[in-house]
Amino acid sequence: MRLSNLAQPHLFLKIFNFILDKISYIYYNCLVIRVERYFYHVACRSCAMERREPCQAGNRAALSGLHCAPQSACMPYDKGNAPSFFMYRMIFLYQVLYRKWRPRTFSDVSGQEHITSTLANEIMSGKVSHAYLFTGSRGTGKTTCAKIFAKAVNCLHPVNGSPCNECEICRGIDDGTILDVVELDAASNNGVDNIRDIIDNSNFTPVNAKYRVYIIDEVHMLSTGAFNALLKTLEEPPEHVKFILATTEVHKIPATILSRCQRFDFHRISPEDIAKRVKYVAEHENIEIDDDAALLIARIADGALRDALSLLDRCSGTGERVTAESVGSAAGLAEKEYLFKLVDAIKNKDTAAALSLINELHNRSCDMERLCSELLNHFRNLMIVKTVKDPYSLIICVESDMALYKKQAEEIKLQDILYYLSVTESALVAIKNSINKRIETEMTAVKLCSPELSGNNSSVILRIEKIEEALKNGVKIAAKAEPLKNYVKNEEKREEEVIPPPPPAVRSAQDENTQIIGEDTPFSQWGDVINEVKKTDVPLTGILSGSSAFIRGEHILIKCDNPTFPQFIKAPLHLNALKDAVIKVTGKKFRLGIYRKKDNNASKQDPLKDLAKKIDNLK
Repeated sequence: MRLSNLAQPHLFLKIFNFILDKISYIYYNCLVIRVERYFYHVACRSCAMERREPCQAGNRAALSGLHCAPQSACMPYDKGNAPSFFMYRMIFLYQVLYRKWRPRTFSDVSGQEHITSTLANEIMSGKVSHAYLFTGSRGTGKTTCAKIFAKAVNCLHPVNGSPCNECEICRGIDDGTILDVVELDAASNNGVDNIRDIIDNSNFTPVNAKYRVYIIDEVHMLSTGAFNALLKTLEEPPEHVKFILATTEVHKIPATILSRCQRFDFHRISPEDIAKRVKYVAEHENIEIDDDAALLIARIADGALRDALSLLDRCSGTGERVTAESVGSAAGLAEKEYLFKLVDAIKNKDTAAALSLINELHNRSCDMERLCSELLNHFRNLMIVKTVKDPYSLIICVESDMALYKKQAEEIKLQDILYYLSVTESALVAIKNSINKRIETEMTAVKLCSPELSGNNSSVILRIEKIEEALKNGVKIAAKAEPLKNYVKNEEKREEEVIPPPPPAVRSAQDENTQIIGEDTPFSQWGDVINEVKKTDVPLTGILSGSSAFIRGEHILIKCDNPTFPQFIKAPLHLNALKDAVIKVTGKKFRLGIYRKKDNNASKQDPLKDLAKKIDNLK
C-alpha cells in the first residue's frame, strides 16, 4: 500500500495505526493472529518504488537520508517529511489443542451436565448467586466453566443461558479488553494485600459489563489472613460483584468460606466421553487416529480432558497416524504385549523371565512407576473379568484385548490375582518415594513370582491354600515343599518361645499332697475377660470372637479357631492387653498360652525315643 499520493497521508496513518493498536490481537477459530506493522522509507522520489528498507524498532526516521543511487542523483528527504510505505502481514501462531478447543458455551463442556444445566437455568431465571465454589480434580473444566459463566452473566444476547460469543462484551472478555472480569491465581497471589485490592476495587461499579466477576483459581493456596480478609466481602458483596472460587483441594478451605458459596463438584470425565472428544478434535484437526489409541489416551488421562488433548497434541507432532503404539511410546508406557508376557512369567513363577522383561523395558526408557501402575491396572482388569459377567461395563478396551484378558484370567486363580493386586499396590507407593525405581520394581517382580518370600497375611493364606490343595491331591508336602515346611517349623518355634506351653503334669512321689496340674478346667470368667479386652483392644476382641479358655495350673490356655490368633497374641500390645484383662477379672496373675489337646500317652512314651523321632523329621 502506497500513501505518498494521498491528500493527508499522515492523518490517515494516525487513524489507521490507532485502529490497529486497538485490535492488535484477533481471535479467529481460536487461532491467535498477530498483526505486525512494518515501515518502509525511501531516500528519494526517483527510486521510491524500487528501494524499500524496513526501519529498526519502528523508528520512521531510522532510514531517512539513504540513497539507492549516487548521492548526486538523489534528493534526500528530511527526517520529518520522508514518505512512508507500510504493509501488514499476519502471523498465525500455533495454539495447543486444549486451548484451541476449550469450550466456549455450556453445551460444549463434556461430562459435567449436572453442573452446566444448573448454571444455565440460574442465568435464564435470573437467580444468580453472589459466590460459587467449583471443586474437582485437574482438567475437569472448573476454570473453563467459570469463564463461560462470567461471559454468560454479562452477555447482551445470551442463548439458553450460554454466552453468544458475538457481542462486544463476549469478545471483549475473550481478548481481555474488558477489565470487569478479573482472573486471579491464588498460588502466586495469596497474600492479604492481594485480597484487599480485590475488596477495594469491588466497590466500584463495572465499566462496560453488567457485573464485575472475580475468578480466583487454586483458592486453597490463600493464606489464613487472606481468607479472613475475604470473608466479610464474600458474605455480603456489592450487588454488582460475583465471586467464583476454583480449587482441587476443597478440604483445605475454611468452613466459613464453604458455607457462603454454592458448591459444585466436578466429576472425573468418563473414558467414553474423553475418547469421543479426542476423536472429534482429531477429525477436525485432520489427525488420523485409531480407536484403540483414543481409548488408551482416555485411560491415561484418568478423567482429565486437558491431559488427553495434550497427549493427543504430542502424539500428532510426527504427522503420522496416531496408533496405540505411538501413544504408549509418547506416554512412556509398556506395550500390551510386554504386560501380558510379564503376567505370564509371574503366573509361571519364572523370576528370570520377569526380570529380563523389566530390564528390556528399562533399556527402552520405560518409566518404572508407570510400568507398575499399568501392571496394577492389568491385574485389576483380570479381577474384573474373573468376577463380573459383563466386564465391558467396567473395562475400557477393544474386543481383541478383552479376549486376551479372558484367556489369561482362566489360567490364574482369583486368590492369586488378589495377592498380586495387594503386592503391586504396596510397591507402587514405595516406588514413588524410592531413589532407584528400577530396583524397587525388580523386588516387586521377585515377590510376585515367589509368594513365600513375602511376610504379609495374603501370602501366608496363599501358601496354606496351596498346601491344602496338595494334600487333597495326595501330594507329599515334605518331598516337594521343604522350604515351606521349614518356614512352618520356624514359626512354631518362635511361637513356643513367646508363649511356652506348660509342661505335662506328673504326680510327685515325694509329696503325696501335691496337686495334679495336668487337668484342664473350663475358665468360666472368660466372657468377662473379653469384655475387659474390648475396652482397650477392639481388634483383639474381634479375633477372640467365639473362643474359649481353660485353666491348667498357673496357665490360662486359649482355644481360638481364628488362624490369625497366634500371630496376634505374639504382639506385645495385644498380649499385655489380654494379661491386664485377666488380672482385672480374676485378681491373679496367670501365664497365657494356646490350648492344644492333651496327649494322655505322653507320659507312657520314652522321652529318648520321642527326641529321636523329632530329629528324624528334621532331616
